[in-house]
Formats: sequence, C-alpha cells, structure tokens
Amino acid sequence: STMRERKTTDPLHSTDPPHSSTDLSEGKEKLRLKQEVGLISGVSLIAGTMIGSGIFMSPEWVLHHMGNPASSLLIWAACGLLAMFGALSYAELGTIIKESGGEYIYILRIFGSFPAFLFAYTSVILVRPAGLAAVCLSFAEYAIAPFYPGCSSPQVAIKCTAAACILILTIVNCLNVRLATSVMNIFTAAKLLALFVIVVGGLVLLAKGQTQSFQNGFQGTTAGIGTVGVAFYQGLWSYDGWNNLNYVTEELKKPEVTLPRAVMIAIPLVTCLYLLVNVSYLAAMTPSELLSSGAVAVTWGDKVLGSWAWLMSLSVALSTFGSSNGTFFSGGRVCYIAAREGHMPDILSMAHVRCLTPSPALLFTSAMSLIMIISGNFTSIVNFFSFMAWFFYGMTISGLLYLKIKKPELPRSYKVPIIIPIIVLMAAVYLVLAPIIDQPQIEILYIVLFIFSGIIFYFPLVRFKYHPRFLQTVTLHLQLLLEVAPTTRDAN
Repeated sequence: STMRERKTTDPLHSTDPPHSSTDLSEGKEKLRLKQEVGLISGVSLIAGTMIGSGIFMSPEWVLHHMGNPASSLLIWAACGLLAMFGALSYAELGTIIKESGGEYIYILRIFGSFPAFLFAYTSVILVRPAGLAAVCLSFAEYAIAPFYPGCSSPQVAIKCTAAACILILTIVNCLNVRLATSVMNIFTAAKLLALFVIVVGGLVLLAKGQTQSFQNGFQGTTAGIGTVGVAFYQGLWSYDGWNNLNYVTEELKKPEVTLPRAVMIAIPLVTCLYLLVNVSYLAAMTPSELLSSGAVAVTWGDKVLGSWAWLMSLSVALSTFGSSNGTFFSGGRVCYIAAREGHMPDILSMAHVRCLTPSPALLFTSAMSLIMIISGNFTSIVNFFSFMAWFFYGMTISGLLYLKIKKPELPRSYKVPIIIPIIVLMAAVYLVLAPIIDQPQIEILYIVLFIFSGIIFYFPLVRFKYHPRFLQTVTLHLQLLLEVAPTTRDAN
C-alpha cells in the first residue's frame, strides 16, 4: 500500500522488539541510513543551524521591544538558557526513544497517532519548507547585494538565487550524508570566524572606552507581558535549531553519548557568542543607531571595518547558506520518519539504494520550499513560526514529564533534573499564551485552523487506511525512477 500501517514496534507501548526491519532480497539484506554523524558533526549541526541570519540582522527587534540595552542583553541570555534547558530535556528523550524524527517521534510514542500526524502534517507541509524558504531568501538577498550597489535588488533575481540555493542543497544532501555534514562543518567554521571578528572588534572598542550605550542601561525598560513574550520570540528565532540533533538520532554514532555532549558544547558556545556580539554592536552604535539599522552586522562593518566592510555581507551569506543546509538536513528527516510510520505516502519513507540518503523525502521538502519561494506569501507564516514551534515543544516536554513520573523504570543513559523540563514547559505555555492574551491577531486563528485541517486527511488515509489503487502504481514507478527501497530502523 502507499500509506503504511502504523508500526506496533513501540518501546513505550509494546512488548515487541523496538526495531523491526523491512527486508530486501528475500530477507538477506537490510537497507538503513548510515551512522555518519559524530560529535564534531553533531556540534556543527546544532551550532550551524542556530547561527543563521538572526544574530546578524535582528538584534534591533529585541532592543525595540525591551526599550534599552541591558534588558535586551538579559533577554538574549534568557533565550540561551531556555534553549539549553529545552535541549537537555530533549537529550533525555533521545536516550529513551532512540529513533530519528524529533518531536514527531516523541509525540507518536507517548501520545499516539493523531497528535503526531497533526505535527507531521503541519511541519512537513508548512513549517519546515517556510523556514527553509525564508533562510534561502535571506541568503539570496545578501549574496546578490554587491551586484546592485546603491539600490535594492530585483525580486526576480532574489527568488532565482534562493531557488538555486535550494537545488544545490538538494543535490548535496541526496548524494551523501558525509558530504552534507562536511558542508555543515565548513560553513559552521566560517560563521564562527565571522562572529569572532565581531567579538574582537567589540572588545577593542570597549578597551578604547566606547561604553556610552551601557550607561543607565535599564532606563526605559518595557515590562508588558505580551511585549516581553514577543521579544523572546525574536531572540528565540536566532536560537532556533537547538533541537535539530534529535531529528537524526539514528544517524548518530553512539547517540546516548553524542547527543548530550553535543548539546552541552554547542548551545553554551552559541549563547556566549550571541551575548558578546550584541555587546560589540552596542559598543559600535548607540541604541538609536542600532534601532534604525536594517542589517546590524553590515552597519557594524561600515563603522568598524571601513573598506573591509564587504566581509560582513559575505559572512551573512555564508552563515545563512550553512543554516539552510542544517534546516534542510533535519527537515527532510521529519518527512522520512513520518512516512515510515504510515503518516505520509510510502515513497517518502524510502532511501536511495546506493547513496543511503532519504532522497524522496528531501526532494519533497525541496519542492514545497520552491513553491513557497515562487508564491512569496509566507511572511506572516514565518512571523508566527515561534507560536507553532513552542506549542509542539510544550507538548513534547509534557511527554518527558509523563515518562519521568509514570515510567521511571525505562532505561536511559542520561537524566535531566525534573525542574528543568518543568521550567521549559512553563516557558512554552507563556510563549504560546502571552501574545494571544496581550495582542490577539487573526493570523494565529489561521494557523490553528491549518493545524486542525489535518483531520480531513487523517481519518480516511491513516485511521481507516483508504488507499486509492492508482497510488500503488505511482509509488512503484517512482521507486524505479528514483532507485529507492524501503528501509529499516537502525538498532542503536
């Protein structure tokens, strides 16, 4: 059939072995994704996806909502702490449920098929492609800016460059997992170097006594519940990606060790860099200059680097390309795992027989992102990305609390103190409710309606397993065309 029946090999609800297999060649050969992601690649995947365009372009929005430099720095630090707490909670989940798929697989194993389907439907159709399209458009804007000095770049050129970026990422990720992780490692090193340049420049300015931005730092602080929530959204957008390693658990070498270690290295590193970079921006610019800047890093480069200011545009382009690679790498896995569990067409659960990459899932993610780039009507969706993300983060964290209280006997190589997921859950509830209560907007209703529109597809296709016969023929022909075959879970 084109939509698989839901697996009963569930470590939380079944006594069957947790990792069944789909055999090929009369059971003699098993096809599975390779374990290619080690500690360095794991750190690169987390840090490389987190450091995108946000830190180079959006610090003015946190400052705008908070009203002064000192409280905006507190928001950046609090966002880093929250990302760390969330990632540590996910690390424990990853050592209990050693399957790829992130929130999707955790919601499926703990809460069941229906909420997991709604998450997969929302993530695969909307959230991941929209996020990827937004980052690629950001890359395109910076990549072609030098060719149009003194004027804004034409939209056609921006969209064509963004589309080319997605196609290149598709080829790289479909060819080889090791090639994709090598690209991640190289671009992560490049963006860390760029941030290091900004940090050093800021320290030099501070040593010269440029500290006027930090005098009376808390004067004029905004303290509204909704305003602080929106400031958190802006900061957390720059930290998005802290959970990416959980999407590729089956491809990790020694996941029970690599997952917690990579989290403990990557997120404090990114948090410290973000704080130092913000201090550097404020040392080079007054708060009013920072607020009026369209792209903070470029303004910083003009003030500090002089004739070398073009390095900042190049750094942002490299950074956003690396971030889009990480988003694409993990986003394709959600689609792949959801299909393997029967929540997406069967073809999306297959892997290339030679490259051992989930190429159909990656091609589907690529196609959805290209549609969003062409239409360009996703700005409001991306603006409310954090609302959707923290709704599902909160559900996932509540699942961890359920396992800690109700199933403490489950084997796990890493345990997080229970107070940490409680703090994350409280933060998730606040981040979901605060903007709705303080400043309700019609777009949030549209998002909720989109999430629950998945019901239309769930009951006929998944619950009652209605599979049109012509789709079986389509699946077979696509399988032959793409040279793909069903896979088994990796028994970690």
